[in-house]
Amino acid sequence: MMYLRSLATAVPPRSFSQVECWEAMQRGDFLKSLRARSCGLIEKVLTHGASGIDRRNLALESIESSFTQDAESLSLAFEREAPVLAAAALAKALKQAGQVAQEVDALFLCTCTGYLCPGVSSYVAEALGLRDDVYLADLVGLGCGAAIPVMRAAQGFLAANPGAVVATVAVELCSAAFFANDEPGVLISLCLFGDGAAAAIWKGEGRPGDWQAGCFTTTHLPEEREKVRFVNSAGRLKNQLHRAVPGLAAEAVAKLFAKRQGEPDQVLAHSGGRDVVDALEGVLPFQLSETRAVLKDHGNMSSPAVLFALERRLAENRPSDRRLWLTAFGAGFAAHACEMWR
Repeated sequence: MMYLRSLATAVPPRSFSQVECWEAMQRGDFLKSLRARSCGLIEKVLTHGASGIDRRNLALESIESSFTQDAESLSLAFEREAPVLAAAALAKALKQAGQVAQEVDALFLCTCTGYLCPGVSSYVAEALGLRDDVYLADLVGLGCGAAIPVMRAAQGFLAANPGAVVATVAVELCSAAFFANDEPGVLISLCLFGDGAAAAIWKGEGRPGDWQAGCFTTTHLPEEREKVRFVNSAGRLKNQLHRAVPGLAAEAVAKLFAKRQGEPDQVLAHSGGRDVVDALEGVLPFQLSETRAVLKDHGNMSSPAVLFALERRLAENRPSDRRLWLTAFGAGFAAHACEMWR
């Protein structure tokens, strides 16, 4: 049994509109390194409403600086900002759950936009004052779909330790992985991603009205790996994104949806981008209103995005909601799903 006690999100304080991003690119030397066709693509996505995004929160002092940083500077930015963002989300989740940091028995954390050893969980544990015997587990390399596998890992811990208090955190500093060249997939990624974190507190026993999570499913298609993944380019992370991804995501999600155990009142999905959401709505009998709202307000935040959508749905406190179906997908190619019910 795995019951949700709280869910909270956090974003960097600085928010940039898509138009502001385009204007910042024009002020620097960034566009001079690209072909005219590439500049036209960026302008279209950022200024013509072609992305479904209004604003993005970025852990940057200025947008211009993100295009001139070397690999070491980007890595240091991740080390500095990712733990702060993760700790902010978890502190909110603990407060909502009426728990204190010393009561947490395990912390499962996922990220794919940077690498630390020890992992981000070590820094979060220090910042919030978790016990020195807390179980820390960092899941890396799962890409945008990671939040649901992290929940599944937490379920396993609770099965072995039913009295435990378990925290899960998904944090991405996508601005620390900004990369630019003339590849269309790279340029589109540059226009879509934002920074964010989502944290949840779980217990093995629930109270009346608590949401329970379970019925986890996954599909892994390694033959499609090159369609969407991070690659190393001169020590920097470069997002490899193929135009087939929306269709690939829709096909995988439809396969998982067919395995559902119950009939959901709503589907909450990772906000991979406008074309991805359009493709999902083409194979699912739902309009993904919460997913689109998250995309509009924050862009594609990678792994935390599906939990931002869940937070919005739960905040509506609809009495008629009895079952929800969550899905997230990305690098691998892999897609994941779970169900929540009360």
